[in-house]
Amino acid sequence: MSMFLDQVTIDVQAGKGGDGMVAFRREKYVPDGGPAGGDGGNGGSIILIVDEGLRTLMDFRYNRRFKATPGENGMSKGMHGRGSEDTFVKVPPGTTVKDHETGQILGDLIINGQTLKVAQGGRGGRGNCRFATPRNPAPEIAENGEPGQERTLDLELKVLADVGLVGFPSVGKSTLLSIVSKARPKIGAYHFTTLVPNLGMVTTNDGRSFVMADLPGLIEGASQGVGLGTQFLRHIERTRVILHVIDMSSMEGRDPFEDYLLINKELESYDLRLMERPQIIVANKMDMPDSEENLKIFKGKIESLKEDEFADSIPIFPISGISNRGIDPLLSATADLLEETPEFPIYVEEEEEEVVHYGFQDDEPPFSVSRDDDATWVLSGDKLEKLFVMTNFDREESTMKFARQLRGMGVDETLRTMGAKDGDLVRIKEFVFEFVD
Repeated sequence: MSMFLDQVTIDVQAGKGGDGMVAFRREKYVPDGGPAGGDGGNGGSIILIVDEGLRTLMDFRYNRRFKATPGENGMSKGMHGRGSEDTFVKVPPGTTVKDHETGQILGDLIINGQTLKVAQGGRGGRGNCRFATPRNPAPEIAENGEPGQERTLDLELKVLADVGLVGFPSVGKSTLLSIVSKARPKIGAYHFTTLVPNLGMVTTNDGRSFVMADLPGLIEGASQGVGLGTQFLRHIERTRVILHVIDMSSMEGRDPFEDYLLINKELESYDLRLMERPQIIVANKMDMPDSEENLKIFKGKIESLKEDEFADSIPIFPISGISNRGIDPLLSATADLLEETPEFPIYVEEEEEEVVHYGFQDDEPPFSVSRDDDATWVLSGDKLEKLFVMTNFDREESTMKFARQLRGMGVDETLRTMGAKDGDLVRIKEFVFEFVD
């Protein structure tokens, strides 16, 4: 089983707010003490935090549901419930967070300690202290806590590397990484030896360092999901410099120039912005018999791609992974290119003009009415359901307050307009009551 996991879907649920309390002050020598029910505490939120010690999303393989703790209920003597602490979920650097239902990008977490609140904890319900008025100095009304936010998230890991190695399978990418760093990727004489990205820290002779990623080999059609393509292409988005490794020996009957064109075509098909990244061509396996002749032909064809004689040539570095030939010049040139190459944003944020609009904006309707097959009227809507959940139906005054709120929202009038009659059943979530005309 692979220990690398770079895509996962999780469910998060913030904590419910604590319920408010109905209580009254009853002490000797204190007549008419009045209401003394405290508010409930706020529920805990779910927050993602970057931990640089993590490298994959493997921790989410068997634990994909996270639930924060609810707030404490209000108490007598006007004591409020304690708010719950937020729940922090650790993710590796390079994690992109999306809403599963809408596809909206919620955040891109790349810096150690960076946080992102993905589910807001519910507000604590008010106790009867809050509802005292001159007309009703002893209310028996209290709210239940607000439910915590629930949502499904897609987490997608895109490894953080300065340099990415691309190329067909078995061109020597893993071998190169093992030579220039202490990484020990699996190396074999067959296609798709590398099944997951491997990272290594590379240090040049003059002391400069950068992170290099050996990524699974591409084949034609990778941008449409053929082979391991889509799994690979996700991880090259963060790299600033691409090392295009090509087998100059043509041992497998492939033309090096055709390989070069095909790989670039797949990069362009996946994301046109990948072609903005500077490339260095690594002509590998130069210790083989036909490599020198193939390299001369390859250089001629590369020169023919230049738009004009003043265009910069793509740097080509002949190397041999077996004899370590040409490794140091390649690393120095890569470090030089990194110093002059800025970071490429993965997601382009659209700039919005700061324009003030004056006018009436109609909000979404607070409720909707439908009818079940059994002729029951069904009320739904976020605002209405939130009022329902926060109403304490054990108290008559709270129930009557909820009925007044429905009437104020226009529920009674809407039902009457749609043909509801006295005695018809009306349902809100699991609660069923009779309509009184």
